[in-house]
Amino acid sequence: MTSLATPTTVAELRAVADELLPEIAAGAADRELYRQMPYAEVARLFAAGLGTWRVPAEYGGPNSTIRDLISFIIDLAAADANIAQAVRSHFAFVEHLRRLPDEAKREQWFRRVLAGDVFGLASGEVGGPHGQITTRVTRSGDGWRVNGVKYYSTGTLFANWISVRVVDENDQRTHVLVPADREGIERLDDWDGIGQRLTASGTTKFTDVGVHDDEFLDIDSLPDARPPVSPFFQIVLASVEVGISRNALDDAVNYARSKARPIKHAGVDRSVDDPYIRHAVGDIAARVFAAEAAVLRAAEVIDAVDDTPNGSEAEQRALLEASLAVARAQYVAVETALRAGEQLFEVGGASTTARSHNLDRHWRNARTVANHNPRAHKAGAVGAYLLDGIEPPTSGFF
Repeated sequence: MTSLATPTTVAELRAVADELLPEIAAGAADRELYRQMPYAEVARLFAAGLGTWRVPAEYGGPNSTIRDLISFIIDLAAADANIAQAVRSHFAFVEHLRRLPDEAKREQWFRRVLAGDVFGLASGEVGGPHGQITTRVTRSGDGWRVNGVKYYSTGTLFANWISVRVVDENDQRTHVLVPADREGIERLDDWDGIGQRLTASGTTKFTDVGVHDDEFLDIDSLPDARPPVSPFFQIVLASVEVGISRNALDDAVNYARSKARPIKHAGVDRSVDDPYIRHAVGDIAARVFAAEAAVLRAAEVIDAVDDTPNGSEAEQRALLEASLAVARAQYVAVETALRAGEQLFEVGGASTTARSHNLDRHWRNARTVANHNPRAHKAGAVGAYLLDGIEPPTSGFF
């Protein structure tokens, strides 16, 4: 899919987003209520050029900051939290490309990003301890073959290309990047979580999938080094939580204004005059404001990584600071979203729980995103560093 007029500046991207996101938001609650996958909505986003934020200027892209992109992802999550999480792998892929040393491959794949292609990720597997990877790429004739099963392949149903983490014949981890419609690839919509039901986070099967030499992509970090894109992966989750919080706040305000009736002993004629409802809405609003500020501040810390050489000590120091900043922000964002998803029910009576309103989606979505990485470990990692100088793990979850 190709955009007819791809934005080339951040201001142009922002203008496109401001026009498109309200249209996406208008159908989000019903899509989730009736489990209608947002294929058309994702396609519109990428056809409009909204997958290109971080493509460097020398390749014809807008070259936005992380902060600019994260601000957009928060807005996208407020419109549809499922889509915001589903495209996380695409934007992380662009981050990998920015730090890839191979100039030819950067040129090759940035060109596809600018054309509107969507990149998905098939990495995690079920059953293996400590992130073990069993999907293999093996030599076959004059090419290669991939065999294995992936789960949590979020967004891959919407993708044109899939980045697949594999182990080679020497048991070394690497990635292959293959077209999503290549023979032998089966993408299943079998994700059955209580929330984020439309993120396409299901199973992807690879059965003798052919791979060419130029489809290998070495984007894994050095052993024991802090992965350069890990803080970005984590801040996107925090951004989704902030978007969920904002959406919950909007629903609380709209419900109190247009649907709620005052409880008899409140002594007021309108629900919006009830001081307890005002407090509930104000409390949610204050927490959302703080969480969004925290996430955007952490994004600025990640931006500092751009100014460091690949593989340098300066890069590792910047990544440490970024990991700690994102852990703080993620902790606050998760707490805020979970609280907002529960507190919005205080603006109305029993009718707020009607299935047709679908207000429970906010808590379910927030809880599902939060379960990706337990927030207790985030707080513990920050505390360990401040108290004893113990650095957060380099596992990729920080």
